[in-house]
Amino acid sequence: MENSFKKIGFIGLGIMGRPMVLNLIKASYEVIVHGRRQEIVDEMLAAGATAAASPKEVAANTDVVITMLPDSPDVESVVTGADGILAGAKNGLLLVDMSTISPVSTKVIASELAKAGVRMLDAPVSGGDKGAIAGTLSIMVGGDRRDFDSAKQLFEAMGKTITYCGPIGSGQIVKACNQIVVALVIEAISEALVLGSKAGVDPEVILQVLSGGLAQTRVMDMRGPTMIGHDFTPGFKARLHRKDLNIVLQAARENGVTLPVTALVDQMFTKLVAGGKGELDHSALLTVIEELSGHSLADRNSNEA
Repeated sequence: MENSFKKIGFIGLGIMGRPMVLNLIKASYEVIVHGRRQEIVDEMLAAGATAAASPKEVAANTDVVITMLPDSPDVESVVTGADGILAGAKNGLLLVDMSTISPVSTKVIASELAKAGVRMLDAPVSGGDKGAIAGTLSIMVGGDRRDFDSAKQLFEAMGKTITYCGPIGSGQIVKACNQIVVALVIEAISEALVLGSKAGVDPEVILQVLSGGLAQTRVMDMRGPTMIGHDFTPGFKARLHRKDLNIVLQAARENGVTLPVTALVDQMFTKLVAGGKGELDHSALLTVIEELSGHSLADRNSNEA
């Protein structure tokens, strides 16, 4: 089915949302944005977007609205609040929620939207800020297959791997699975780097060897060098990954699934966030292993310098 959407609403202009809007503009979509930070809104205006004063105004002037927000309560508020999407939605509007939120919340929101004749896709993403900037995100989509088909070209402006996962909520379940693997891989890389470094091996050598064998992963390619350099500029904030693991563990309880290692890594993220490092990149999990081991890669780097 050909994508007939030309005027796109976009709500949420954070680390991910901002470059996603820019890629939509590059793909010749007319984009109406709403965000909390005026300096980012101004940047979007300079790039060719227009601005709306509220989610209600966004919905009233578009046929499809994309949300990219931090958590379930944020999406619920933007959809059902006094000046929310529902207040301005026309019958037949399509909401594409690209946030990572609870599958349960997704289904509740979709049910409320359906009462007003509004359709919904849940379409969380993976790939971090680099993928958002490059337009190479992996997008996992749940909802009606016809709505997915109608929005596919829209997704192709922001991502490279677009996958239909099943009914509403399925995208969020697949994203939860993704977040398990990413969290556990970051933790494993952290253990490997700290062990090797404390035993006297150059972390750069460790990374070079691991990247050339079976242990190689995309997470290692993207985060390994910055972890060695203790550069935790956020591509995906640690507090948000902790939030995602809470979603994972909730889904596990609801489905009777045991996730013992995920639960342990969740506690490590809890320690990281409680220690005031929640705004750092999720790869800052390395510092938890360093603290427990009494050895910092940053100290080693400083000593070698």
